[in-house]
Amino acid sequence: MKIVVNYDLCESNAICMAVAPEVFEVRDDDFLYLLTEEPGEELREKMEESVRRCPKQAITIEG
Repeated sequence: MKIVVNYDLCESNAICMAVAPEVFEVRDDDFLYLLTEEPGEELREKMEESVRRCPKQAITIEG
């Protein structure tokens, strides 16, 4: 699976980071960083939760 973040929509509110800190990180500059674009299948449930909980619907899963 591939994780795609629409940075034009993203507010860097860190909800996704709270769900999956191994994939998402909001740094001191208040921007969201994707630590890996292709997390393993063992993280699919966390990725799906991140997509559901994103208030701006800025995260999508491909594949």
